[in-house]
Formats: sequence, structure tokens, C-alpha cells
Amino acid sequence: MDLEPEELQFLTISTIFKESIFIPKQSLKTFIQLTLTLIFPLSFAILAHTLFTHPLLSNLVSSYGSNSSQFSKFLVFQFFYLIFLFAFSLVSTSAVVFTVASLYTCKPFSFGSIISAVPSVLKRLFVTYIWVIVVMVVYCFVFFVSFLVLLVFAFDSKETNGFVLGMIVVVLMFVGVHVYVTALWHLGSVVSVLEPVYGFSAIRKSYRLLKGKTWMAVVMVSGYLVVCAAINGVFGGLVVYGESLGVFGKVVVGGILVGVLVIVNLIGLLVQSVFYYVCKSYHHEGIDKSALYDHLGGYLGEYVPLKSSIQMENLDV
Repeated sequence: MDLEPEELQFLTISTIFKESIFIPKQSLKTFIQLTLTLIFPLSFAILAHTLFTHPLLSNLVSSYGSNSSQFSKFLVFQFFYLIFLFAFSLVSTSAVVFTVASLYTCKPFSFGSIISAVPSVLKRLFVTYIWVIVVMVVYCFVFFVSFLVLLVFAFDSKETNGFVLGMIVVVLMFVGVHVYVTALWHLGSVVSVLEPVYGFSAIRKSYRLLKGKTWMAVVMVSGYLVVCAAINGVFGGLVVYGESLGVFGKVVVGGILVGVLVIVNLIGLLVQSVFYYVCKSYHHEGIDKSALYDHLGGYLGEYVPLKSSIQMENLDV
């Protein structure tokens, strides 16, 4: 892709998606290694979580009020699941963003060099994640308070229609805010890896970068969330709670769904990486190769100034 800065505002989602699919072809072996070691365990854990929690929840419900050990097991499992999910999400994001940056700057790399560079950016990415979690907790709390206010209002006035209408408005606002914050989160994660800012500063930087590209980000994030929800729904309906499939059928269907989620997660990480460069170019912000690799802990040979346009298709590793 070779576009002038004024042309970037006309980029479509399909162009970004096509560019993201093109990237792994530049270093197929490395992306296979990243996928198998990082993205596959992450995707498997997301789907297998329901599979393992289902019997725990069943035992918890059946022994309600009489067996506290089941509840303890459930809490312990949830705790380790969240730790695993958080850790692999951090490492996967760091590794994929670093790989795309290496391709963008035409620097030779290997799977080993990518993994060795990850620890240098994990701290910044971790702090950004914490800030995102804080923001999410805040608007979830606001949503919960709004729900309670509507519930009290409906109970006092016995106005059911007003309660339903109010809940529809609150839910729509909650979904809109959640999608937008998720877009800030994804773009802020890339900013944290590729720039010397992190935490709230990275979120603020991603907020500025999203200006002019907000609806594009909202559509892409919404599509990603819908696809992931659909995969989880099918997995739960056929593999976890379904009775029509035998054991072999559940294994086959489950394996296929895990494979699909792996592809979706990989493309999602690639899209957010490419979208960062699109936003930077849209705002006419130059990308300094030396600064980029200083922050990633890598080594860049001769400095070559970057244009503000994106030339992803000319990459060669």
C-alpha cells in the first residue's frame, strides 16, 4: 500500500483488513510460532473456560448452602483463569505489535528476538491495562447505579413502561461506551508498545489518534466482539451444553471453533497494529524508526527517515 497523507482519510475497513491478512505472509514461520505458543493457548483458554466451569457451577447449584468447598474451587479456578488470560493477552499483544513494527521498518527478526524484546515493553503495557480496567470499573459502576435508580423509580411509581424505556437507553449507552473504551484500549496498547508513553498518557494519546477515525474503530471493534460472542455462543450451545453431539463430535466441533477463534484473535491483533499506523498517518505524525526500536529494545542499523504514508506491501524480511 502506497498512499499519500491526504488519501489516508479515504481508507476503508476492507483495506485495513486486507493489509492485516497480508502481513503474516512476510514471515510465515515466525507468525506460526507466535500463534502456536501465544495465541492458541489464549484462544483455547477462552473457550475451555466455559467447559471447565460448567461442572463446577452445576455442583455449586446442586449443593447450594451445604458445601462451601465447591464455591472455593470455583473462585480459585476463576482467579487462575484471569491471571492466565491477562498474562497471555499482554504477551500476545506485545509480540504481535513488535513483529508488525519490525516488518514496517524492514528490520530482520526471529521468533527468539521477538520474545526477548517482549519483557522490555510489558511494564508499560501492564500499566495501560490497569488504567483501562479502572475506566471499565467506573462506567460499570455508573451503569449499576443507573439501573438501581431506574429500579427504585419503577417500584415507587409503578411505571413499567418508563423503566423498560430507561433500561433500553442505559444499556445502549453502556454498549456504546464499552465499544469506544475497547477501541481506546486496543489502540492504547499499540501506543504503549511503540511509543515512550503508557498508562493514562497512552489512553489520552489513543483518544487523540482516534479523532477522525472513531467510527471506523467502532465498526471494527464491534465486528470483533460480535464474532467472538458468536463463537463462544456456538461453543457453549454445541460443546458445553449440547447433547446431540457425541464425544467425538464435540471434540471435532470444539477443535474447529478453537481454530477459528485463533484466526480471529490473530487478525484482531494485526488489525489494531495496522490501524495505529493509519491513525498516525491520518494526523500527519511522523514515525521515527530509531525511537521506535529504542523503546522496543531492538537494534536498528542505518537510520532511514519515514514518510507519513504507509508502505506495508513493500515490506521484505
